[in-house]
Amino acid sequence: MASQNPNDTGTDRPAATTSGKAGDAYPIIDHEFDVVVVGAGGSGLRATMGAAEAGFKTANISKVFPTRSHTVAAQGGIAASLGNNTPDHWTWHMYDTVKGSDWLGDQDAIEYLAREAPQAVYELEHAGVPFSRNQDGTIYQRPFGGHMQNMGEGPPVQRTCAAADRTGHAMLHALYQQSLKYDADFFIEYFALDLIMKDGANGEKDCVGVIAMCLDDGTIHRFRAHAVVLATGGYGRCYYTATSAHTCTGDGGGMVLRAGLPLQDMEFVQFHPTGIYGAGVLITEGARGEGGYLTNSEGERFMERYAPSAKDLASRDVVSRSMALEMREGRGVGADKDHIYLHLDHIDPKVLAERLPGITESGKIFAGVDLTREPLPVTPTVHYNMGGIPTNYHGEVVTLGPDGNPDHVVPGLYAAGEAGCVSVHGANRLGSNSLIDLVVFGRAIGHRLAETMKPGAKHDALPADSADLALTRLDHFRHAKGSLPTARIREDMQKTMQKHAAVFRDTETLAAGKKHLAEVNASMQDIHVSDRSLIWNSDLIETLELDNLMAQASVTMTSADNRKESRGAHAHEDFPERDDANWMKHTVTWFDGWGGGAKGAGKGDMKIDYRPVHEYTLTDDIEYIKPKKRVY
Repeated sequence: MASQNPNDTGTDRPAATTSGKAGDAYPIIDHEFDVVVVGAGGSGLRATMGAAEAGFKTANISKVFPTRSHTVAAQGGIAASLGNNTPDHWTWHMYDTVKGSDWLGDQDAIEYLAREAPQAVYELEHAGVPFSRNQDGTIYQRPFGGHMQNMGEGPPVQRTCAAADRTGHAMLHALYQQSLKYDADFFIEYFALDLIMKDGANGEKDCVGVIAMCLDDGTIHRFRAHAVVLATGGYGRCYYTATSAHTCTGDGGGMVLRAGLPLQDMEFVQFHPTGIYGAGVLITEGARGEGGYLTNSEGERFMERYAPSAKDLASRDVVSRSMALEMREGRGVGADKDHIYLHLDHIDPKVLAERLPGITESGKIFAGVDLTREPLPVTPTVHYNMGGIPTNYHGEVVTLGPDGNPDHVVPGLYAAGEAGCVSVHGANRLGSNSLIDLVVFGRAIGHRLAETMKPGAKHDALPADSADLALTRLDHFRHAKGSLPTARIREDMQKTMQKHAAVFRDTETLAAGKKHLAEVNASMQDIHVSDRSLIWNSDLIETLELDNLMAQASVTMTSADNRKESRGAHAHEDFPERDDANWMKHTVTWFDGWGGGAKGAGKGDMKIDYRPVHEYTLTDDIEYIKPKKRVY
């Protein structure tokens, strides 16, 4: 493995010293790379591998070990139209994805995804992903919801390539090994603080690097790069209950907002009906398939009221919404009436042991419940963020340009994976498309770098204030002496998001949520950080993560309040229909400030604008797929 020595500056220059505004001096260790990737999940590792393979001096900065990202939890598989188990074609995959996005997806990017998916999967196979096999040796593909043959007409297609139920885990190990093979440098357990932006042409900002902190010894590292790739995952932890890993704090999104750039389509958040209450750990729909059922505080099997035929086997969004309505009407379980019971206690323990051993184990570990004797507390749980850093299908970050160009590329900045919003998922997610999205667009970044850059190009001088924002924030939070601990503010934010911007949304709920969340953001001015050290200071890191989360929670709430229609994962009770005439457009939202304002910066004011949905394809091989009602 390449060097991770914090004293190896990557340059011949001695370490510089810069002060935070509070006056503490922070020595800075300098590094120079062609490409710096932040995040070592599926998309970050695929981008790292692609950049290193193309001959670029590549660094990967990750706050957790590369095989411990949220991608590790992806069980189902990865979608590609290989046609190994049933007939399939990339145009059918494209149709399903456009429909799954409820027509908010950019069709040039969706064509790129579906067309490139088979090759991306074959590359994973050659990289060492141990896919399950058919009798003839081809990759086994399982059926998944929403995947159909014949341009949505059916029958169902088997499109999801699986490595048993450990596909994400297997991908990470293969991609990490490949990245090492091509001699990428890994800076593991480093926390990215802020981007380095430089004045470019026409008043725009170019990205020229990133500032990070080594968690092991508290040293500050300045990475200069011609390209910075943000692959930092979603921001699911701004909700009280999320299936997301504890690391999903939207660090890339926070850095982008502080750099004065917008996030896109943040109102679209997917929920799964049965996450374990408090922990968020997912309980598969297979539990209800084996006869599991839901009850409210009155012991009533309420799904029969909302879905008289399907009952507890209704689709995810129907079950999630029904649970949310029960809780809104005061029939939730527990002191706060904020969860529901899932019963498996009527099923023969032998059947549970045979068919649902993982769930039985999860119930014991994460809820302290013996599923053979008592119900499991569950609640609709954040599952996936559709919104994020706006990009084109090359993975280049885009914004509304100074001249009004909605596809204006931000020089030097890329994003991929759940952190990015290439608008493939659009308004909703098709299962197993999330993994192919990671790989295809991580791979696309590698290709784009090879097209547009040459290895070893000279770096321009850094702006004099390159580290000021990062160190001012670090110093501010490190010495914060308010009255509210980080955990209290975080819980207030999470419960506000859960109550006001979850499955049930109406005008009243969202307006109240906006007002309360602005107050929670302002309370960041009164935050208290108890540990002043720089070495393994989890209190400080969690506070910096909270700052990232707070900005994205605010943008999500405001964007949801702003969209007056129901589309995909955004169901607005007062506007139940999809409104293509007025809302076939991407929301882009800016957030001003950090740390709740006052001694931080900005008051959290937001500005909303729009980018048109790309209603065109990349090639003549397929025509634009026109909107129609989404029915499953």
